[in-house]
Amino acid sequence: QVQLVESGGGLVQPGGSLRLSCAVSGSIFRINVMGWYRQAPGKQRELVASIGGGGDASYADSVKGRFTISRDYAKNTSYLQMNSLKPEDAAVYYCHADVTTWTTVRNDYWGQGTQVTVSS
Repeated sequence: QVQLVESGGGLVQPGGSLRLSCAVSGSIFRINVMGWYRQAPGKQRELVASIGGGGDASYADSVKGRFTISRDYAKNTSYLQMNSLKPEDAAVYYCHADVTTWTTVRNDYWGQGTQVTVSS
């Protein structure tokens, strides 16, 4: 069993910053890709950023230059540093992890979601 626990969401003014964290625990042999998705009301869930096992990161065009994804391999944790936040960044943010367990099963796992509100 694998669990993802997110933290760090909240209310921030336009132009402000937030950092989201996602801690992965459980029967982990290897965490492959970690990522962050978001879903705003009435919209589909979209990929915001992802980071591979080698540290290679990719971003949605809408957040390039403002958001940074990173991971702490020792802590099995990913982070999403969000700067220069805009109202259109407001959404529920979901952490994702592609995990291979000790039983060599590879699956996608999701966090419970954390609300990010950008408003003055």
